[in-house]
Amino acid sequence: MFGLFCYHESFFMTAYHPVTEKITTLLSERGVWFETFEHAPVRTSEEAAAMRPEYSLAQGAKALIIRAKRGGEKFFAQVVVPGDQKFNTKKLKSTFGLSDVRFATEDEVHTITGGVLPGGVPPFGNLFGLAVYADLGIFADEKIIFNAGDRAFSVGMLSRDYDAVVHPEKGDICA
Repeated sequence: MFGLFCYHESFFMTAYHPVTEKITTLLSERGVWFETFEHAPVRTSEEAAAMRPEYSLAQGAKALIIRAKRGGEKFFAQVVVPGDQKFNTKKLKSTFGLSDVRFATEDEVHTITGGVLPGGVPPFGNLFGLAVYADLGIFADEKIIFNAGDRAFSVGMLSRDYDAVVHPEKGDICA
């Protein structure tokens, strides 16, 4: 146990994706409180919520990678919504001035994230050079939780600290 967060020195001895350590190191360096959870691999928000009873499904930060177009330029970005919500494409487009929105393919996600599997993608698109668009619902609860680069490893943290570390563009984008 170190400082403001819980983690065991040897937990990175397991075969987690390197993004997991990048996130926990970033949070440690920023001095923000967080806690970690090791659990059976999950892919969906519902499966994850069942593994983490300390947090509700709504507190889950579901991270999705999209491809969109703005001003004639196509680019990849990340959309972050509460685990019990889906984003509304029309709201996303109008709020952030996007067009031609589609989900990234599994191969595109793999390439963009350096091999993070869908279901393990953390809401830290900035680590992958992506713009991050977050629904306001992410900040409705004091804490959020998310898979942190691996389907079997989660991080819980304060939503205000997430905002301060990631600096997502925020808007009402859920259905």
